[in-house]
Amino acid sequence: MLPRTHIILGAAFSILLWIINPNIYWPYLALTFLASVFIDFDHYVASVMKTRKLSLMHSFDYHARLNKVKDAEKKRGIRTRGDFHLFHTVEFHALIGILGIFFAPFFYIFIGMVFHSLLDLISLVYKDVVYVREYFFFSWLWNKF
Repeated sequence: MLPRTHIILGAAFSILLWIINPNIYWPYLALTFLASVFIDFDHYVASVMKTRKLSLMHSFDYHARLNKVKDAEKKRGIRTRGDFHLFHTVEFHALIGILGIFFAPFFYIFIGMVFHSLLDLISLVYKDVVYVREYFFFSWLWNKF
């Protein structure tokens, strides 16, 4: 899913939370929104690790090219995983969720991350490419070494 879609839907989700509960401390709503967008920072890190280029525009180009390659592979029946994204793993979500039990700001970060991940999952299911993402850090680590 494109960043602009996450920005728009993250903002709408944060506003919806505020409408449902107007007593939510506004920095917590901001954390929810920011988490729903900046969880994708791991996509930038993956592109920097692969290309050794720090430019954000280069990262967007890298992912656009990668998506074209993945689309061509899908048409040929090739099902390979994409880059690894740590912030999108179940273990990272669990860590933030556990911290959220003890520290309120992490709870709202967790809500934003889960919202983002659900949007990603819906998009991947719709495009029939759920297989491209690694959802478990320890599974990735096991297969890596």
